[in-house]
Amino acid sequence: MLRKPKNFSGKFLLLFLLFLNSQLAYSQGARYTISGYVRDARTGEELIGASIFVKELPNAGTQTNSYGFYSLSIPEGNYHLVAQYIGYNAKSSSVKLNQNTKLNFSLSGQETELQEVEVTSTRKNENVVRTQMGVEKLDMQEINTIPVLMGEKDVIKTMQLIPGIKSAGEGNGGFYVRGGSADQNLILLDEAPVYNASHLLGFFSVFNSDAIKNVTIYKGGMPAEYGGRLSSVLDIKMNDGNNQKFGVSGGIGLISSRINVEGPIVKEKGSFSVSARRSYADIFLKLSSDSAIRDSRLYFYDVNAKANYRINENNRVFLSGYFGKDVLGFQNLFGFDWGNATGTLRWNHLFSDKLFSNTSLIYSNYKYNIDINAGATDFNIISRIQDWNLKQDFEYYPGARSTFKFGLNSIHHKIVPGAISAGESSTINSRKLPNRYSWENAFYVSHDYKLTENLNLAYGLRVSSFSVLGPGNFYTNNAAGEPIDTTVYESGKLVKTYVNPEPRVALSYIISEKHSVKASYGRNAQYLHLLSNTTSGSPTDLWLPSGTFVKPGLADQVSLGYFRNFLDNNYEFSTEVYYKDLQNQIDYRNGAQLEFNENVEGELLIGEGRAYGIEFFLKKKYGKFNGWVGYTLSRSERKFDQINNGSYYPAKQDRTHDISLVGIYNLNEKWTFSSTFVYYTGNAVTFPSGKYRINDRIENLYTERNGYRMPAYHRLDVGATWIRKKTEKFESSWSFSIYNVYGRENAYIIQFEQSETDPSRTEAKQIALFKMVPSFSYNFKF
Repeated sequence: MLRKPKNFSGKFLLLFLLFLNSQLAYSQGARYTISGYVRDARTGEELIGASIFVKELPNAGTQTNSYGFYSLSIPEGNYHLVAQYIGYNAKSSSVKLNQNTKLNFSLSGQETELQEVEVTSTRKNENVVRTQMGVEKLDMQEINTIPVLMGEKDVIKTMQLIPGIKSAGEGNGGFYVRGGSADQNLILLDEAPVYNASHLLGFFSVFNSDAIKNVTIYKGGMPAEYGGRLSSVLDIKMNDGNNQKFGVSGGIGLISSRINVEGPIVKEKGSFSVSARRSYADIFLKLSSDSAIRDSRLYFYDVNAKANYRINENNRVFLSGYFGKDVLGFQNLFGFDWGNATGTLRWNHLFSDKLFSNTSLIYSNYKYNIDINAGATDFNIISRIQDWNLKQDFEYYPGARSTFKFGLNSIHHKIVPGAISAGESSTINSRKLPNRYSWENAFYVSHDYKLTENLNLAYGLRVSSFSVLGPGNFYTNNAAGEPIDTTVYESGKLVKTYVNPEPRVALSYIISEKHSVKASYGRNAQYLHLLSNTTSGSPTDLWLPSGTFVKPGLADQVSLGYFRNFLDNNYEFSTEVYYKDLQNQIDYRNGAQLEFNENVEGELLIGEGRAYGIEFFLKKKYGKFNGWVGYTLSRSERKFDQINNGSYYPAKQDRTHDISLVGIYNLNEKWTFSSTFVYYTGNAVTFPSGKYRINDRIENLYTERNGYRMPAYHRLDVGATWIRKKTEKFESSWSFSIYNVYGRENAYIIQFEQSETDPSRTEAKQIALFKMVPSFSYNFKF
């Protein structure tokens, strides 16, 4: 089991200071800096992860950061700089370097490559030469091509086809990464945390593909600037908008329609983008002859908006936001709605050609609301989690071989666990659980350094802290979870503070331009935990901060990988093996009561876990036919003293085998066909092992936790896109798809009931959500 060595963080910091000193020495001499932005010539949007290299210096190169900025320090001389980005024509520019120089690139798209599928958005062998491992970047063209349920293009559903990332199940918007639970994934939309990323109880995600510019997921060895979760970071950036001309795009589908409007605020200096989407199942309900169904509500909507303005070459401001909501209701008797709201105000500033700054003020709010109006049971329930977040990031480029990142992050959390407001005639009593307040802070520093021509090192340290704040009652429980003492804290009083150093290190050795080996280690801490008493998750699940009993979760992950490209980089192959040690994990006592329980900590058990596995990924990147095959062999286990006699048992997300196949065939300029196949071992579940009789009543007997398996899941989807018309001013297309082509009845729930004909027998009944589901949509752009 992995444990943090004594004084590890101090030694790590000393190592960092030594490297810093060597870099400052290295950066002296007759060297000058070339810096600038790489942009899309058509829209003016900055390109994230574009490659910049110097023809005359084969080992000098860099990439644009998350805001399209690059900086490169090289000796004085005459050079040719080349900027390239997948799907765009490379551009070369000559420069006589005898002083610090600013050089921007505007790249034009390659029409012949628009239909090709690219997981990475950088140079052809980027998967081989980059230091970081366990990171994938999804291209929006790929997301818009792959067939999904109801024809809704979905970032999360596409991401689940990557090895190591597993669907939480049909009808569930969550996902598991390398054996972690669904709440151990940090989901960011323009830097704002999204606490519930699903629409319609998990069938669709909240991310409208029309509004998205870039998607990156870190599933192992995440950079030091990210923290707060144990398993992964899903970083989604919204479109900035076209600063050259106005445009409108959208689509009409079976379940929802969407529209996107973008254009310049001031040409070449500022732009905006607004995307909206709404489902309309409620419109079809009104066609029913049943008045109860006609008066029911079932829909979701979301709006993404972003604006930016370039004050000058050194200063740029951004304002972005998201608002989405789901509404379910049955006449006036029952109503249930939930949704997210986020806002990000961001300022990019260049202090110099080598020092880039990003300052962000971020707001995030997730809430749900339940209304019951049935005579004597007239009441309303609300719950929410609300964050205010200040984030300051710096990037420093001292030389061509080195990049430093450092910054800080401060978040104030407010959690409203639940409040019941009863009507005057209701038999339900009004009640409100105390709000929970906490303050999360972090400081980080990291360094990417090219040790030799073939050896690259990325290392960093994140130091995070979490303070539990009053007011509130904090309980001391006995071994059975019963309170034996209560401490009352006033508003603003400090209850408990946790501090955790989180070192990260990654090392890559480039054997040649075609293959490399990599290794990484990272520690992460998580201070917020999601409590759920359902196997599939629910919008009413409760977020709980660490406190006097629930300690921060800790994860130490080590991984080793081999990466190989062949046939002129047309094929990528990689395999990664990992081991993850988990501390302070949460499970529940039998019969745990999680809702409206002020001492909910008494229902919890604290233990440990481990996850390990190997991932294989083979991808064809170019040509008329492309796609990939992914396979994961893994285990995820938990251990609690009070469960299974203290032995390890499978976590519910444990799946031995997980296979995904993706194929896309570009027949011609008009037609593109695609298909996906998925197979995975069924989730671990607790089924009754027997039964017994008490007072003439049959009860199920449960023995081993998660000792059984749901049936294996598999499904084939197919799709086609027909570009009906394409000119410089207008484009229209039709998308067709069939979800679950051969009608596999995959188990959603298995219930155990007494036989109606023989009460002595117990029958297992399987419930499936979908058989074959055809869909189509019309898309337009002008």
